[in-house]
Amino acid sequence: MQIELVYVPIDAAAVLSGVKAGEDGAVTVFDGIVRNNTKGRQTRYLEYSAYEDMALDQMRALGAEAIQRFGVRNVAMVHRLGHLEVGETSILIAVASAHRGVTFDACRWLIDTLKQQVPIWKKEVFVDGAVWAPGEPFPAEIALG
Repeated sequence: MQIELVYVPIDAAAVLSGVKAGEDGAVTVFDGIVRNNTKGRQTRYLEYSAYEDMALDQMRALGAEAIQRFGVRNVAMVHRLGHLEVGETSILIAVASAHRGVTFDACRWLIDTLKQQVPIWKKEVFVDGAVWAPGEPFPAEIALG
């Protein structure tokens, strides 16, 4: 399992290479990128910060839970911190398993859960101001309990 917080661009090819193995029939990837607008406001850039030790601990726990819960073989989660320009990857999640269905389910669960639970914060800087993003509601259909 590869779990990281980085201040440099994420090397997607290296992450994918590290998550794959001969017994895998599928790798599902979520590549979260900085878009050029939010709700009609033009984005200049994003700034990510985190409570790093806690974030890493929680990301490791989520990765282990995904392996157990969905039966996937391997998980990689790399989240970028610091200043990100439009078009850059902010988070890369890769899930590997023998079968594709569980990789899709695990990947979706990982990004949605990470965004709700892990202490990583996003500041969106627009051409007309800045806000701290509140996050998105957790999809009820995949919530625990």
